[in-house]
Amino acid sequence: MPRFQKHIFICINERKTDDARGCCSSRGSVELLDYMKARVHELGLKGKVRVNKAGCLDACAQGPTMVIYPDDIWYSPRTQEDIEEILTEHIQSNCPVDRLIIPFKSKN
Repeated sequence: MPRFQKHIFICINERKTDDARGCCSSRGSVELLDYMKARVHELGLKGKVRVNKAGCLDACAQGPTMVIYPDDIWYSPRTQEDIEEILTEHIQSNCPVDRLIIPFKSKN
């Protein structure tokens, strides 16, 4: 049995301002991380859901970036409302939020 039902990693990587890829931190990921952590506690999900900061998740152009395991679903939330939707739909109801999923292209 896994230690957590869901494990959420939110990129808070910082790059130089002249980097063309940008970075999640400059797009508000630190504030979104703090908000999600607080909401997980408020919703009584501590122990079931773990929220961690992450370094670069290599999706900077999509940022802010987060990934939820074991589901392997990648999101680009921009607002606290997006975080609420992910918490309500994906975390509590196990229904991914399609409009926020990052559409990665296959490497094949």
